Amino acid sequence: MKKLLVLVICLLMTGSIYAQKHLTFKGVPIDGTLKEYTEAMVNAGFTFEETENGVSTLSGDFAGYKDCQIKVSTLKNCDIVSHVDVFFSSSINWSPILNDYEKLKGMLTKKYGKSTKCIERFSRPADSDGSKMRALFNDECEWYTTFSNEYGEIKVSIVKGRFILDGRVCISYYDKVNSNIVNQAAMDDL
Repeated sequence: MKKLLVLVICLLMTGSIYAQKHLTFKGVPIDGTLKEYTEAMVNAGFTFEETENGVSTLSGDFAGYKDCQIKVSTLKNCDIVSHVDVFFSSSINWSPILNDYEKLKGMLTKKYGKSTKCIERFSRPADSDGSKMRALFNDECEWYTTFSNEYGEIKVSIVKGRFILDGRVCISYYDKVNSNIVNQAAMDDL
């Protein structure tokens, strides 16, 4: 019964959001079902990998970088795309990750203007490349910049990689309208 109620709320909200503007990723508004948006990303040039637990994974080139991993996300019980994450190539060295972060942050600043929030710090001193990577791996590092506009939020960050002691840059695109719907569906679970 609870799932049916959440589904009905999602469907009602979906009807009202089609008239609203959405944040775009690769020129495609972040809107629609997971299947619809995944197909739009394939049409935009990405290669489909898999869909699992409400997340479609794709790969391809983005912002001048090769072999990026793209994750399109929603909640399983509310099939509306709310955000897209782009993961760039990983490295076991801090310097190339920081260079990618600074370059992408500069590009986003040029496109979206001044950031709304920027935190770039280690929770304890980290002098060497290795100590910076250990800090990232041990969650002793916060490194992100957020840009906001009327349609949503874009966050560029340095995150853990897929393996031990590696890291990578991630850009996350959060559509304001659909994020609110997904958050409401999550709140209904509480």
